[in-house]
Amino acid sequence: MLIRLIREFLRAYSSWLWLLVGLQLISVITNLYLPSLNADLIDNGLAKADVDHIWKVGGVMLLVSLVQIVAASAAAFTGARTAMGFGRDVRGAIFARVGRFSSREFNQIGTPSLITRGTNDVQQVQMLVLMSCTLMIMAPIMMIGGVIMALREDVGLSWLMVVAVPLLAVSIGLVIRKMVPWSRRQQTRLDAVNRVLREQLMGLRVVRAFVREPQEQQRFAGANDDLTEAAIRMGRLMGAMFPIVMIVMNVSTVAVVWFGGHRVAAGDMEIGALTAYMTYLIQILMAVMMATFMFMMVPRASVAAERIREVLDTEPSVRPADEPAGLETITGVLDLVDAGMRYPGAESPVLRNVNLHAEPGQMVAVIGSTGAGKTTLLSLVARLFDATEGQVLVDGVDVREVRPDVLWGHIGIVPQKPYLFSGTVASNLRYGRPDATDEELWEALEVAQAREFVSAMDGGLEAPISQGGTNVSGGQRQRLCIARAIVARPKIYLLDDSFSALDMATDVRLRAALKPITRDATVVVVGQRASSIRDADQILVLDDGLVVGSGTHQELLETCQTYQEIVASQSGTGVSA
Repeated sequence: MLIRLIREFLRAYSSWLWLLVGLQLISVITNLYLPSLNADLIDNGLAKADVDHIWKVGGVMLLVSLVQIVAASAAAFTGARTAMGFGRDVRGAIFARVGRFSSREFNQIGTPSLITRGTNDVQQVQMLVLMSCTLMIMAPIMMIGGVIMALREDVGLSWLMVVAVPLLAVSIGLVIRKMVPWSRRQQTRLDAVNRVLREQLMGLRVVRAFVREPQEQQRFAGANDDLTEAAIRMGRLMGAMFPIVMIVMNVSTVAVVWFGGHRVAAGDMEIGALTAYMTYLIQILMAVMMATFMFMMVPRASVAAERIREVLDTEPSVRPADEPAGLETITGVLDLVDAGMRYPGAESPVLRNVNLHAEPGQMVAVIGSTGAGKTTLLSLVARLFDATEGQVLVDGVDVREVRPDVLWGHIGIVPQKPYLFSGTVASNLRYGRPDATDEELWEALEVAQAREFVSAMDGGLEAPISQGGTNVSGGQRQRLCIARAIVARPKIYLLDDSFSALDMATDVRLRAALKPITRDATVVVVGQRASSIRDADQILVLDDGLVVGSGTHQELLETCQTYQEIVASQSGTGVSA
């Protein structure tokens, strides 16, 4: 998964990678040439007291060092640019894929996990790419070049490399092998911490209302301790690598001095060559150590790549048709024909055999007990889910055959839980229609009974709105969401219990003001109060996913027992006509 992900997203940076390889090659070659020049300076300059030779070789060393510095700096810049571009592209791909997910995919993966995958997981793989560009390309070149240059200086000490390099590689490999499972646990436990923290932040009022702070602190402490345990295990394993590397390097240096000293004493080797050989051996071991740092990051990056690929490879259940119908505009005629919906893994469907016909200018109300499937019905119309049975038709065309941008561009939905984005009142109202004028915004606010409180806000239309709209009340947030739908002037309005936070007087005024605006549109309203939907042209009564009644308020009072019970329970005095 890791290699596949890196190969896919680095393909666009192939020219930069070739440039990086060239720069790293120049940097390593010049770095490997310096010990050889140093050996020449010692053996033919210092040992023979040849000052001219010392100046000549010293000048060459300065020039080579300058080239090495320039090449290394350019390689670092190129590698950083490539890695940052890679991270940007992966985050963009995740965001684009998640933007196409339906609620089914969100429930399957989970919002906290999606946030972690789009941030922390991408950062892990991005860091691996950065280290690969700066170290991994350099390490094999330095290792091979170091071996060649060391053998040029003296073949008799080559057995030290044969012993030291495999010993270091095997020791580190055993440590890395133990790191892989703990890396996977660390990512999973990070998801758990994010989930608990997100729940506590979003449900802070509920936690305080029920005085559950101690219990929530314990729950977070448990998740936090699990993550800490995994991080400590990883830290211990990573910490074990440094002593191993240092022991092998120091013992190798001592061995070179000891055995090389005997060869110098025997006249088989020059002092400069011994110095150069020691430098080359250290460079070889440094290359192994750099590769080690890379492999330390591979386990965690590999787990992160698997999680990223899971998101990228998850196909949205709501997909555009291969050959969409040529429907460019929508008039708003809505039909549900034996429509049903079953969630994956559910024992029974949420909706069954729902039939509905609505035309522009009509208001259809949906009422029923909690869990009857009212919100799911609206989701089928907006194609947030696809019906698993039957059809949902708009202007006689199955919504699965309509281009999503055409369908969604003509639907104005006010969700059960109204949500506003961080920005201003104007930016939120223009969300569905960016070219709307200020006059049209004020008109929509007037209809939604929100003009008065928006006018009183500091800045009016430019008044700031915090994320989720938490700086306005529930009723104000609901009215702003209704105004947002009105600004878009859709052909189909889907109002999911959108008046629940309003007082009765505001509810009546808003419904009266909404009628002229929706005269040419189809309106589907989910309601909880029978009194608020009694004027609807058609009322659907849902009970356990089935339509148990359909008709006007008066007809249902005469024919539908479930509706009679709802009206009776809300009036408190019996059935009311």
